[in-house]
Amino acid sequence: MRFLPFVVVVLLTAMFLALGGLVSPWWLIGAVICGPLALLGVYDLVQKPHSILRNYPLAAHFRFLFEMIRPEIHQYFIEDDTSGRPFNRDERSLIYERSKNIEGLKPFGTELDVYSDEYEWSPHSIAPCEKSSEYFRTMVGGPECKQPYSCSLLNVSSMSFGAISPNAILALNAGAKKGGFAHWTGEGGFSPYHRRPGGDVVWQIGTGYFGCRNDDGTFNADLFAEQAVDEQIKMIEIKISQGAKPGHGGVLPAAKITAEIAETRKVPMGQDCISPPGHSTFHTPKELCQWVQQLRDLCGGKPVGFKLCIGMPHEFLAICKAMLETGQLPDFINVDGGEGGTGAAPLEFSDSMGAPLVEGLVFVHNALVGCGLRDKIKIACAGKVSSAADIIRNVAIGADWCNVARGFMLSVGCIQAQACHTNACPVGVATQDPKRYRALDVAGKSERAYRFHKNTMETLAEMVAAMGLETPDGLKPLHVYKRISPTKVMSYEEAYDFLTDGELLDGKCGHPLIDMSWRRASAETFRAQG
Repeated sequence: MRFLPFVVVVLLTAMFLALGGLVSPWWLIGAVICGPLALLGVYDLVQKPHSILRNYPLAAHFRFLFEMIRPEIHQYFIEDDTSGRPFNRDERSLIYERSKNIEGLKPFGTELDVYSDEYEWSPHSIAPCEKSSEYFRTMVGGPECKQPYSCSLLNVSSMSFGAISPNAILALNAGAKKGGFAHWTGEGGFSPYHRRPGGDVVWQIGTGYFGCRNDDGTFNADLFAEQAVDEQIKMIEIKISQGAKPGHGGVLPAAKITAEIAETRKVPMGQDCISPPGHSTFHTPKELCQWVQQLRDLCGGKPVGFKLCIGMPHEFLAICKAMLETGQLPDFINVDGGEGGTGAAPLEFSDSMGAPLVEGLVFVHNALVGCGLRDKIKIACAGKVSSAADIIRNVAIGADWCNVARGFMLSVGCIQAQACHTNACPVGVATQDPKRYRALDVAGKSERAYRFHKNTMETLAEMVAAMGLETPDGLKPLHVYKRISPTKVMSYEEAYDFLTDGELLDGKCGHPLIDMSWRRASAETFRAQG
């Protein structure tokens, strides 16, 4: 039975050849069809890489076919509205509807299991407030900042030119300009496609120092200063790590580097473009603080912050000690969750490294509060944010605003095909192939990015008002509830330990992990002490 398809094809080929010679040449058409299949079966028998093909010649190819189309079959025919990952059907549909200005209504009640351990909700008030007519914003900029920035509570998170297409960047930045929200560049540099629409930009500087690097890959202060004073750049962000692959670095293959990418990143053509795992500009917490101050001086006093996914707790506390000792503070810290997305990452890094957003955000908020620094530093966050409910939860537990990458990708046409690393994105978002990204209409998709932001912010205003609050500033951990078990519910205030102002300074806040990590932290090194 294993060889039956192969034997049948061989016999049919022989029969068609015989009939073609004895009866009519028309029978040779069958030989033309079956002959190549017979040769393929012979190849299957003699090749060595795939055991299954040697045991099941011809028939085993159906396995590879089904494996190839499995993701599409699963997404369109098998998964239900709430079980898909990374974003389920309901989450994707909500983004699509808001992007198209379709009212995101759900008939007949929730499909969520409200008694499952994953269920969260926010409490409404008997005395709701009037919905705010203004979109919520927060002012970013500490005492050393000369050009503070009024930042929306929802912005486009980091996606580099090189990771996503020119048309996708144009659409996102044009939407940001119309909606008055910011567009993070990603570490790939401040490209012509970020510049052209004129939307607010946050320039991200990663380990490769793209756009401001010397030939040897080190940081070039003059190149940085030359671009950072551009009026379109509102803030600077140092990328220390990202949630999807913290501590990993990355490579943009030489084959994907166009002349525009090379010019934007200040890298040579014909060579792989490497982002090292760590920075060469600083090696200690104090040096990081000093670099923050240097960048702030070079860019004319604009807000400067850094982005990281929380890994070793003592390392972030070491940065806090360096802030206290040097007095050099970032204007903001962007906390990236381990559930964050990327164009490509090793499975183990995506699945098993880096703190998830909630734990990372609570830790950073606690650390800054415990050090007496929270009122001087803003906190941003990113990690699978797609709705107003996500924003409310994150703000309640410590964030000042949220950044969104995949949600905005979906708003401009992404279908979650998960082909970002292949350069063959079917909708032209995550590709550098002009034949593919020409399909992405910039004018139409920019309007969708604008609408996604506008309608999400309007829903946020409605939810905040329903909770009896005038602005999100009043959100606290007690405003989000989480089911712990079928019979137990806790607010985030009960589920997590939250420190009081300055409580960490004597090294005994009562939280075992934080106390131990504080003792191990040193402003002079990222290595654990003791």
